[in-house]
Formats: sequence, structure tokens, C-alpha cells
Amino acid sequence: MTPPSIDLNADLGEGFGRWTLTDDEELLSVVTSANVACGFHAGDAVTMRRVCELAAARGVRIGAQVSYRDLAGFGRRAMDVPADELAAEVAYQIGALEVFARAAGSRVSYVKPHGALYNRVVRDEEQARAVVDGVLLAGGDPGLPVLGLPGSSLHEAAGKAGLAVVTEAFGDRAYTADGSLLPRGREGAVVTDPAEVVERSLSMARFGVVTSHCGRSVAVRARSLCLHGDTPGAVGLARRVRSRLEAAGVRVEAFV
Repeated sequence: MTPPSIDLNADLGEGFGRWTLTDDEELLSVVTSANVACGFHAGDAVTMRRVCELAAARGVRIGAQVSYRDLAGFGRRAMDVPADELAAEVAYQIGALEVFARAAGSRVSYVKPHGALYNRVVRDEEQARAVVDGVLLAGGDPGLPVLGLPGSSLHEAAGKAGLAVVTEAFGDRAYTADGSLLPRGREGAVVTDPAEVVERSLSMARFGVVTSHCGRSVAVRARSLCLHGDTPGAVGLARRVRSRLEAAGVRVEAFV
């Protein structure tokens, strides 16, 4: 029987000017896909270029992490953006990152929304279609794969548009009984115990299940596992997760 495989992704390049948040160089030695901030919730030209060069040198796939235009709120504040404007801004972010990815000898390989936009397009069909329209506007044949939550409106819209969809899970986020993420404002939304994060990650990678916030087992079948880079001890935790997965016979490899 073929052993299970999983991609490990992390949000990188989340700095601006002299301010840095993620340990990009160390995380790129662990993950197989890099969700690079494109300047709207974090990131700037110099940071994007540096992360793309580091990722390309390590053979890590580069993804555009697109967001609402919200530097002050780190892209985590709810915003109402007209669909045509959002589509243009998504394409703009992808295009900006593509310049630096190609200069580094690589390319943008997929798209993942960030923060409030990620959560919004789980159920908001209009905003989901706008993100997909932005991906299509950015071009490419057959178009960039879209990384997101299983069963989301985003994946439904992407599938209808002929784009590949890649399902994602989170080892350090709590789930509700219906398989959605527990909102960050709720107690226990972020799992902080490293041992628990490691075991939850292994459960999802090997068996496609996780224990929800209410104690119920929930199916979470994902091709990629997100390791947040903006949490304390992120690098050490990422290494523990990867080591545990490989020890259990799970192949860690990029989905593209």
C-alpha cells in the first residue's frame, strides 16, 4: 500500500520594512510550500524578493497569500470590498509576487487567501467568486491551484472555473463539529500545546480525522497541512511535526 503523503505549508514573508514576524529562513528548511505575503496584510518588495530567493534555493514551492488591503490589522479584520475591486486586488498581488518568483528562477505555483479573506470565502459565494476571478485575471494555463478549506465556497467556485483545488488542514487550530475552524475570538481557537499540535497533525495526515472543540471526531481530509509561522516557537514546532510525520511513514512532499 502506498504510504500517505502530505504537504507542509507556512505563511512567510510576514514583515514590513524593518519589522519582521516570521523566521523565514529556518521555516523554509522544514516546509514544502511557502505562502508568501504579497504586501496587502504584510510583506513588501524587498521581503518578497528575499523569501522567493530562499524558497527557490531550497526547492520550496512559492504560493501567493492574498489578502484584503489591511496592513494595520494584519488582514484579520472583516472588510466589505466590492467584487470587481477584490478580483483586481487579488490579481495585483499574484502579479507582484510572480515578478520576484521568476527572478529567483521559480514561479508562483498556487494561491491561498489569508486571514479574514480566508474565513470569508468559506461561505461567502460572491467573495469566493471574486477571488477566483482574480486568479483567472492573473493568467496562466490552466490557472493556479487554489489552497483552502475543504468544502468551502472558494473551492466550489474554483472547481466550476476549471481551477485545481487543494484541501488544507490546521494542526494548531480548533475545529467545530461541522469541520470549519473555530473563530479566533473564541476561547481555545488556537491550540498551544506542542504535543497536541503534533498528534493532531499526525491524525489528519494519516487518518483524515481530528477531534473537534466539542470532543467529536471530525473528518478533515487534506492534501496540505498549515504550520503557522507567527506563533512563538514556530520553527521548533514545525520541525517536531515533520519529524513525527516522517517517523510514522508519512511522505512529506509538495502538492505541486
